[in-house]
Amino acid sequence: MFKKRILITGGAGFIGANFLEHYTRQHPDWLFVNLDKLTYAGTLDNLQNVFPLENHLFVEGDICDRNLVEKLFDQHQINGVIHFAAESHVDNSIEKPDTFIQTNIFGTFTLLDVAKKHWLENPHVFKNGFKNSRFHHISTDEVYGSLGPKGLFTENTTYAPNSPYSASKASSDLLVRSYFHTYGLPVLTTNCSNNYGSKQHPEKLIPTIIRKALSGENIPIYGDGQNIRDWLYVEDHCKGIALVFEKGKPGETFNIGGRNERTNLHIAQHICALLDRVKPKNTGSYQDQIAFVKDRAGHDLRYAIDASKIETELGWKAAENFESGIEKTVRWYVQTIIENKTL
Repeated sequence: MFKKRILITGGAGFIGANFLEHYTRQHPDWLFVNLDKLTYAGTLDNLQNVFPLENHLFVEGDICDRNLVEKLFDQHQINGVIHFAAESHVDNSIEKPDTFIQTNIFGTFTLLDVAKKHWLENPHVFKNGFKNSRFHHISTDEVYGSLGPKGLFTENTTYAPNSPYSASKASSDLLVRSYFHTYGLPVLTTNCSNNYGSKQHPEKLIPTIIRKALSGENIPIYGDGQNIRDWLYVEDHCKGIALVFEKGKPGETFNIGGRNERTNLHIAQHICALLDRVKPKNTGSYQDQIAFVKDRAGHDLRYAIDASKIETELGWKAAENFESGIEKTVRWYVQTIIENKTL
């Protein structure tokens, strides 16, 4: 009998798969039921290292499918949820916002409502055996909008989303909050800065830079490349999620950031310099392939997170700085792209 039975949503995606690889081995006495729709952003290739484990069960399905979610809660007596599943690419949200509304808002509502039904007898009254249940919602710093040259996002920053993606995530955050205050559902929310590392979908900025560089194509950089993001190595993020899930106080929000602010142009130039060393071209530098393209509609200028709360209250600290983390990432992608001929 497993001590805990955790529903992981989106566990075949970038962050979810890295989390499962980290967490399943830490808790061999916990069952991890991994629900993923296997859209373009999720792949079973990301789960090769966890499929052999007895405490990992993969289920292909949609978080919006209430009958399926209820079946999983009933069948496995789920007493914990870590909710990664989301549509997350801003460009896609500009073109097809309806998908983001459906998955990020309605899907989150479905999970919350099934958890409430399964864990609570009445508002703020738990059913027997479910008092220590937890629902951890993974969100983004993009819900806070855009920063100027100074300042940091804190847990008290007013929401001001500027894209259909960030608006859908902000809506899901508020639904999570409402289920805590109205029903007493034991929820936790984490808002993270930009993640990078192995297994990230090739559409994202860092994998795109690496792919385009190695294929000899132009490396597209929006506008003048001066948009700033705070970068967080995915394994550091996963450790923060685990800490919040286990030790965070229900109803609380924690921001997780790497304290690694870089412009998009700096990211491209740094990766090109790494590739010049790791996989040099016959002539010239990969930096010659950098090309500026028309800026994204509603492109936020700067994101940066103040991670003081999780650092002081839970003792979390990022182990990787950007330079160490990006070298690991570049080497992983070079091996994956060149040697395995994927992506």
